[in-house]
Amino acid sequence: MTIYSDKPIRFRVLDLETTGTSPDDAVVEIAAVDLIGREVVPIGSDLVRPHIKIPPQASAVHHLTGEDVGHCRPLEELLPHYLDYFRDADIDVFASHNWRFDGQWLGDKLDRRPVICTYKCALRVWPDAPAHSNQALRYWLRPKGSCSVFASNAHRALPDAYVTVFLLRELLELATVEELVAWTMEPAILPRVTFGKHRGMPWSEVPADYLAWVAEKSDLNDDVKFTAEHYRRLR
Repeated sequence: MTIYSDKPIRFRVLDLETTGTSPDDAVVEIAAVDLIGREVVPIGSDLVRPHIKIPPQASAVHHLTGEDVGHCRPLEELLPHYLDYFRDADIDVFASHNWRFDGQWLGDKLDRRPVICTYKCALRVWPDAPAHSNQALRYWLRPKGSCSVFASNAHRALPDAYVTVFLLRELLELATVEELVAWTMEPAILPRVTFGKHRGMPWSEVPADYLAWVAEKSDLNDDVKFTAEHYRRLR
């Protein structure tokens, strides 16, 4: 995939807060921040009226309650602004820090425009980072130009999108747009083993016979098997 343009590519980073983690849950907040060249452009955020109640465990993460969102518009009314249906040539690429999560609500609404998952890409580019959440990467990378006051209200949509846009800018210094989109479409390459006798070991150091065993196991998830096969091919 190659994006040809006589102007800088416009990336739109989206972030959602929700009632839970499954497709049956609902969005309670949406935000967007654009990256145009190296310029960071906050677009805005909206609270969203969900079709189900916000459970206490979700409120404990983002601190939003039914009273906060009950008077707000539903997601369907807000999406045209965030997905730019009326000027769709302006946004070239969408991004989020965990597209596997956000894509449950947005994946079929992007009009086939490409997506970058900064989480999956960070695993590829910075496998030795101490953690790969967007806030952990923010403190580890300390990207230039990021305002700590604006970035610090974690688990609210606009601050999280703001942090992610700086991670995207750092990734674009080290990989092409085409590489980032391709990595997003593949399973994740995990940094460390999380089970069994090699728990905690970097996958790059796992013995070849164990990589082969993992790659052939049918009951392991796609990320684990893909990671084992990746390092198996490198041997």
